[in-house]
Amino acid sequence: MDPRMCRQISSSESLPDAENVEVEESNIIMPQESDDNFLLDGSPEPHSVTWLDDDQIDDLDINLDQNNLFFHRVDSADIIYRNKKKKCKMVGKYVMGDVLGEGSYGKVKEMLDSESLCRRAVKILKKRKLRRIPNGEQNVQKEIQLLRILRHKNVIELVDVMYNDEKQKMYLVMEFCVGVLQDMLESSPGKKFPQRQAHDYFTQLLDGLEYLHGQGVVHKDIKPGNLLLTLNQTLKITDFGVAEALDMFSPEDTCYTGQGSPAFQPPEIANGAETFSGTKVDIWSSGVTLYNMTTGRYPFEGDNVFRLLEAIGRAEPAPPPRCLGPALHSLLTHMLSRDPDLRPDVHQIRRHAWIQATPALEAGERLVNPRSRRSDEHHNSTVIPYLVERHYASAQEYFTERDLRHELGDNGSRTMSTAELSDGESTQCKRRWHSSCGRLPSCRLT
Repeated sequence: MDPRMCRQISSSESLPDAENVEVEESNIIMPQESDDNFLLDGSPEPHSVTWLDDDQIDDLDINLDQNNLFFHRVDSADIIYRNKKKKCKMVGKYVMGDVLGEGSYGKVKEMLDSESLCRRAVKILKKRKLRRIPNGEQNVQKEIQLLRILRHKNVIELVDVMYNDEKQKMYLVMEFCVGVLQDMLESSPGKKFPQRQAHDYFTQLLDGLEYLHGQGVVHKDIKPGNLLLTLNQTLKITDFGVAEALDMFSPEDTCYTGQGSPAFQPPEIANGAETFSGTKVDIWSSGVTLYNMTTGRYPFEGDNVFRLLEAIGRAEPAPPPRCLGPALHSLLTHMLSRDPDLRPDVHQIRRHAWIQATPALEAGERLVNPRSRRSDEHHNSTVIPYLVERHYASAQEYFTERDLRHELGDNGSRTMSTAELSDGESTQCKRRWHSSCGRLPSCRLT
């Protein structure tokens, strides 16, 4: 890249008031890599990079000092950082927080109801993105219609729906959950749960499925990634994008399309059946979910999607380990029957011996705490720092690594990592919050 181009991009005069950390070396301010820092006049859209050729650079008529076209070596402790600003943003009556997760349809962020002070989660959908997904807009509208009529303790609750026609965005406000079963499995030893914990989650899943099937709704995408947990360990079934409402007056549960995750699809869908039983699809995917929660593996493996679907359609599932015990072994074998007619329904599963008796927690086993990939162990609200920055803005905008070492009690000369710098910045924010709240007589901090 031409050095003059680097100078133009890194020059503080050509940049907006960036939110990210800036690093000053000699007399050149060099922001860390961020999409926001690459915005130039005439950029086609935000968060895009504009590459300039030599002719375009010459047209800018920039007076470059040849002595400053090189990076000078400086001590890491002398690098100046800038506090990351958190701009408080409101959508309707809700205060926005950090991103909790991201899927194919959009991002999920935490938010706070400014009237009731209840924590919520919002799924932010862009119409432009939905149009690029097959049946994207139809699936979202179908999910909204279903969630508006479904009310059960084990089904995620839709609190509010908001539209922004100007930005072409849709906001689905739902109840807040602190954990995702998929993230918990990935962070647990052996990528599995103790049988006692898996038993608790699976019985709640059965409660939710019993309600859904009783309402004539087939989920068709049951998996750990679509099972959430609240603070009181209540399991919530979410993501009804591919769910289907059956004809209430039809004695059958026939479905015609299967759009779920490949690893959790039954053999009839893998083999391309034109019609299939919707409830038996949920039973199969629930069996795969239970298999995954208790073994840390999947009943079928494949190098790619085609090999995986071929294995599901033709091969027998890998037998569950004998260490699971005969009761759980027989339940998994029954639920993962290749013939849909041989699979049990929810009521038959409830009468199974493994469901009736709660397994004991074996020696050395520990329950996995509910958490998501982006949350901390205390499930602190991510909205608070935005409110603190809005009402108690920091006077210290710039700091050095030496300042952070002094604040954290580390007087060594080693270079701090990016994570440590981020943690140090967070500590400064928390101390500022505590000192600010200390001035309010109605605020009690523990």
